[in-house]
Amino acid sequence: MERIYGKQVYLRPITEEDTDDIISWRNSEAVRPYFIYQQPFTREGHLNWLKNMIYSGKGYQFIVCMIENDKPIGSTFLRDYDKENNKIEYGMFLGSDDIKGKGIGREICCLTWNFAFENLGVHKIFSRILADNMASRKSCEKAGMIQEAYLKDDVCINGEYRDLVWLSVMNPNHK
Repeated sequence: MERIYGKQVYLRPITEEDTDDIISWRNSEAVRPYFIYQQPFTREGHLNWLKNMIYSGKGYQFIVCMIENDKPIGSTFLRDYDKENNKIEYGMFLGSDDIKGKGIGREICCLTWNFAFENLGVHKIFSRILADNMASRKSCEKAGMIQEAYLKDDVCINGEYRDLVWLSVMNPNHK
């Protein structure tokens, strides 16, 4: 796969060499509390994810880099590709606080979704977001996702039940 360019960032396919960045970002207090899966992220776990999800074609993951300096700032992914129902789950995280509030999240959404619509031909992209994760919700909604459901006490994280919001966007080329 080639790089996917936007105005401020580009996406490149993830490699095993990105493992240290992924572990650092996912275990940070800026990222971990906003994931449904909050267990400490390990090298072994990440390499298993690459083998079982990314390299097997069940998902796609990209490293997000700033165009101006090639600095990796986060990751975006599509997972659990349901070919029978032609849909896939979307997620993203930024490992750097200094780039927030610049529209980069919305740009990442659009670049990733365009990849899914154009290269995979999916009909629907959905995202499960913790209801109190307003930054992710706003990025997805500004990019075009709509809320389909609000799921009360849907997940139990660290002994506390948390609400989820289910958002989605449909392929504009599918009728």
